[in-house]
Amino acid sequence: MTDATPLVEVSDLTVHFAGRGNVLGRLLGKGPVVHAVNGISFSIGRQEVLGLVGESGSGKTTTGRVLARLVAPTGGRIRLGGEDWLCLSGSALRQRRRDVQMIFQNPFASLDPKWTVERIVAEPLKTHGRLAGPELRGKVASLLESVGLDPRLMTRYPHQFSGGQRQRIGLARAMALNPQLLIADEPVSALDVSIQAQILNLLAGLKASHRLSMLFISHDLAVVRHVSDRVAVMYLGTLVEIAETKTLYRSPRHPYTQALLSAIPDPARRKTRKPISLKGEIPSPLNPPSGCVFHPRCPMAQARCAQETPKLRPLADGQHAACHFA
Repeated sequence: MTDATPLVEVSDLTVHFAGRGNVLGRLLGKGPVVHAVNGISFSIGRQEVLGLVGESGSGKTTTGRVLARLVAPTGGRIRLGGEDWLCLSGSALRQRRRDVQMIFQNPFASLDPKWTVERIVAEPLKTHGRLAGPELRGKVASLLESVGLDPRLMTRYPHQFSGGQRQRIGLARAMALNPQLLIADEPVSALDVSIQAQILNLLAGLKASHRLSMLFISHDLAVVRHVSDRVAVMYLGTLVEIAETKTLYRSPRHPYTQALLSAIPDPARRKTRKPISLKGEIPSPLNPPSGCVFHPRCPMAQARCAQETPKLRPLADGQHAACHFA
C-alpha cells in the first residue's frame, strides 16, 4: 500500500538538445533541435514502482537522467518530497542527492575498471562523510551481502565478475546512502533471462525492506508487468497512457499501447492473438509530427489527429490516455 502523497511530482517536463547541424548554425543557436521530451507530467508515490515503457528513442532514459539531475531540462518542474528538486544547488543539492540514486543499463560501463569493488561501493559513503576505517569496510560488506554477493570478493575488480554480479555491485553502490528514489534504467536488458529474474526479485526485496520508490525504465513490457504498480507509456517524447498495471494490461486505451501489448506472446491464451501492425517507423525527434505525434502510424487516425494535440486526460478506472478517441 503506497502513501497518498507522491514522493515525486513532474510537471510539464521538457528536454531539447542541439542537433548536429553545421557549425555556424550551432554557434548562432539556429541549428536543428532534438525534441527528446515534450511537456510530460506524472507522479511517483511513496513505495511505488512506476514503469516507464516505450520504443528506443522515446525519451525514457532522458527522463530518468533528468530526475537524477544528470541532464538539465529545458523547462518544467520536479518536486521531490514537496521540495523544488531543480532549484537546489551547492551544498543543498549535494545533501539531497543521497535521496535519488540510479542504476544503469550497462553494468560494466557504469563501474570504474581500475577500482576494486570495495572502493566502488564505499565511494558514496566517503563522499558524503558517513563512515571511515573498519566501520566503512563493515558497511561495504553488509551492502554486498544485501545484494547476494560474498563480501570476501570485495578486493576484486569489475572485470572479474559476470554481468549479473556487476549489476549487483551497482545496486549495492546505489543503496549505500539508503535513497528514497531509485531510478533503474533498463537494469536487466543486458542480462541473460535466468539472471534477469534474480535481479528483478532482488529489486522487489529491496523495495520492500527499504520502503523504496522506483522509476523502472524498460522496453520489455513483460518485465515491467512483473515489477510495476503503475505503468506510463511513452512515445516520441510524450506520455500517451498511464494506468495501474493490471488495468493497463487488461484494457489498454491508447492505440500505441494496444499495439505494444498485442505483440507480447501469451501462453495462457488458447488462440494466438494477431499483433497490431503499425505502419512506418517512429518519426525523428528532430522533426516530430504536428498534432498527435502518433497519428502517422495510428490505425485509428483521422484528420483531427494531425491538427490537434490530444491531452493526457482521465478516463475510467483511473486510466489516463492522450488520444482524441480513447
